[in-house]
Amino acid sequence: FMPEDAGHARRVAALRAQLAGRHGRAPLGLTKATSNLFRDRSEGAKQRLDLAAFCHVLAVDPEAQWVDTEGLVGYEALVGATLPQGVMPAVVPQLKTITAAGAVAGVGIEATSFRYGLVHDTLLAIDVLLPDGEVVHCTPDNEHRDLFLGFPNSYGTLGYALRLRLRTQPVKARVQVCHRRFASADAFFDALAAACASDADFVDGVVFGRDTLVLSVARFADGSPSPSDYGFERIYYRSLLERAEDWLTTAGYLWRWDTDWFWNSRQFGLQHAWLRRLVGRQRLNSRTYTRWMRWNARLGLTRAWSRLRGLQRESVIQDVDLPLGRAPEFLDFLHREIGIVPIWICPVRAADPAQPFALYPLRSDTPYLNFGFWDVVQGRGRHEPGHFNRRVEQEVIALGGIKSLYSDSFFSRDEFDRAYGGEAYTALKRKYDPQQRLLGLFEKCVMRR
Repeated sequence: FMPEDAGHARRVAALRAQLAGRHGRAPLGLTKATSNLFRDRSEGAKQRLDLAAFCHVLAVDPEAQWVDTEGLVGYEALVGATLPQGVMPAVVPQLKTITAAGAVAGVGIEATSFRYGLVHDTLLAIDVLLPDGEVVHCTPDNEHRDLFLGFPNSYGTLGYALRLRLRTQPVKARVQVCHRRFASADAFFDALAAACASDADFVDGVVFGRDTLVLSVARFADGSPSPSDYGFERIYYRSLLERAEDWLTTAGYLWRWDTDWFWNSRQFGLQHAWLRRLVGRQRLNSRTYTRWMRWNARLGLTRAWSRLRGLQRESVIQDVDLPLGRAPEFLDFLHREIGIVPIWICPVRAADPAQPFALYPLRSDTPYLNFGFWDVVQGRGRHEPGHFNRRVEQEVIALGGIKSLYSDSFFSRDEFDRAYGGEAYTALKRKYDPQQRLLGLFEKCVMRR
């Protein structure tokens, strides 16, 4: 990192003093105003740490192509700091409220991932607060290389990211998007693979049904016709079926999904223009919808409505990564057994064999496709709780894939350890949290503590 920023150093000292006064048997946890986790938790008592002060972008170097940021900086602010300097983080997750630390401690992805990988593949260095109060600087080639490679997908169970250096990439003022519609999955996946081998800057797609799949390939451009605005009344995902070509500002493209939480604003009736105008531009965003979702979860309104109608409901909110060659099989499974559409498709480049991230192991000899599907499955048939999520997990593992852990998981301990580097995690836990002051990964992500 650059010479220590004085304000950052003061914040670190204050945090370490706060942590030094914490003793007792209750595990450590964070005080957070927002969260992008989608799993209900039955949390016990915790000793809370407040990292809210770590919300500053510290430095941007457009020539060296990196940005130094504190962990609690949201990507909305990170993009706001980098775009005026002609760069953006190499991978910008789809929602404005996702934080830099959250995208690394979890798994972040977007339409540049076919070239740059997941967010943690763009990580250059990281300062981690350990549970004993020590702050360690981790790089791919220093004495804390093991923690650098083990921090991604650790979900705050090894320590907390206070400062990160992330790779950036140059940008232009506009983005030109071309949408191609396909009637078969095979043709769609073949075209997607070809797009990933092209000079495209962004590649993703949406499956609207068995015979309606749209591939979106985008490139930076200097000038354009008047750019489209999907921040208020117009809805981006609908445009995929209405337009063959579109132009957006670079910021408008990066946040094209946030206004409607992809398409999940429809759960609140916000596909209607009159209601969008009533709610207003400032509240049409993932931050608002997440707040409403948590209110509903506490009050149980939709659960009660389903019970009154005699329906059993299960939220299936998942992002999973499958080898490209197994994608048609998995898509057929989703249509046949889950029935959720639309489905977001995002390609991810093969992992770098020189940087094997221990807790989210992807093969280095094959590209992957991310499938994002987020909805409720309901019907009059009776199933055990978690039935559909469990079927997703089983199919993902059977096809050689892996799933993100931000939502409900139902793995057994043995299944979990095999899928998420259990042996490596145990060694990291013993080294960096020997007093077990933080919850374990299985306890947090599967047992929901």
